[in-house]
Amino acid sequence: MQTTFIIRRFKPADLKQVMKINRTCLPENYSSGFFMSIFQRFPESFVVAEATGATVGYAMCRVENRFGFGLFGGAKKGHLISIAVLPDSRRCGIASELMKGVMTALVDYGCGDLFLEVRVSNVGAVQLYKKLGFLVDRRIRHYYADGEAAYVMRRKLPLES
Repeated sequence: MQTTFIIRRFKPADLKQVMKINRTCLPENYSSGFFMSIFQRFPESFVVAEATGATVGYAMCRVENRFGFGLFGGAKKGHLISIAVLPDSRRCGIASELMKGVMTALVDYGCGDLFLEVRVSNVGAVQLYKKLGFLVDRRIRHYYADGEAAYVMRRKLPLES
């Protein structure tokens, strides 16, 4: 179990390892073009965890505009698209620190909150998000390709709130 790590911004040289982590850890896989488009549009909110020189986890977010009531009711919201940590590097606080890294970056992008979707069966992830201040907003039936439902969870930003 690895305990010493750093969180840093994603670099294009990390792409191959990030894609490997994605394929190892998650059933939802993305193309290299998708990862790079997120990086190009929102570079500060795409972070990796590095331990002994190897990338062992990542988190990537995008900024979305949501329109509310009133003439200028739009608000920027962060959307966690994907987070994963290699199995041998889990339970060391890496996922929490990745989340803190993206939340800090999203505030710099002007986001007032962050939302995510998580499989209802992923109890560990739901517990992590609750520990970080997320609340279940709603459940979406048949959200994933395999038919599983997702919770939409959200929390206010900045991190201290």
